[in-house]
Amino acid sequence: MSNPQEPYQPVQPAAWPAEPAGQPGNPGQHGAPPLPGNPPHGAPGQYGAPGQYSSDGPFGLPGQEPPVRNRRKPWTILGVVVGVLLLAAVGVLILVNVVNGATNHARGLADGFTKLVIAGDSSKAYDDYLDPALHEQLTKEEFIAGIKTLKMDRTCKPAYNQVNASTENGTKAADVAGLITCDGDKKIDLAYRFEGTDELRMINIKLKPQA
Repeated sequence: MSNPQEPYQPVQPAAWPAEPAGQPGNPGQHGAPPLPGNPPHGAPGQYGAPGQYSSDGPFGLPGQEPPVRNRRKPWTILGVVVGVLLLAAVGVLILVNVVNGATNHARGLADGFTKLVIAGDSSKAYDDYLDPALHEQLTKEEFIAGIKTLKMDRTCKPAYNQVNASTENGTKAADVAGLITCDGDKKIDLAYRFEGTDELRMINIKLKPQA
């Protein structure tokens, strides 16, 4: 014997779950949670607050740290300037040394010649210091006789107040002027000129009592 069928009862649909309190269902409304892939304001990757830089921003736009300035360039320029000044100083020093060397050499020649004629060794002075061109204008006998007329002795002392040296077209030249002072208030003006390429020789001479 079959059981009698229960009367048909319609199925009631389940109720829609209620939204949690405080969370609106519309994501477009104010206060909605951020969408996936869009980090909230101020998160890394965004520009952030004004005055702050982020290393993730595009080059040259706000958000990237300004490039560090190259500080080597000023130091390089300063080094070049210092190097040029040092070279100039060295060049001046070399030039001064060359000029001083030439004037000292001319002074030495004049002093050696003058001491010989003061000592009465005029023949050696003629042979060692006078240029062959001057030999043709002034014989040794004339030279020795002229020196004797000055009547110099060992009390005579030379002083050189002007010494100039120069070089032109490979020819060296030196002019020396001064005064020989002897006892008895005797004074003799002197003026020599030396020229030559390798060895300087006297080409002009003046020995005259001071008036």
